[in-house]
Amino acid sequence: MDVLANITEQEFTEAGEIPIGFLYASIKNVGTVSAAVNGVALAAGEAKSYPFVGKPYGAAIPYDPKDATLRILYIL
Repeated sequence: MDVLANITEQEFTEAGEIPIGFLYASIKNVGTVSAAVNGVALAAGEAKSYPFVGKPYGAAIPYDPKDATLRILYIL
């Protein structure tokens, strides 16, 4: 892991994952239909976050926008 944190912020329309070892993440469904984040439905307009807990997260977080768009920010 680098000494300095790296921020990624963009919109996704394809399935993917927030990589293992992230320090913080936030996800907002900016689409008009439900999406899936970590196996849980995320309704249109809803957001969720994975706050900084003092150490990196030990698992990747999968997401599938389906027919929506997810705005994701995460820090590695």
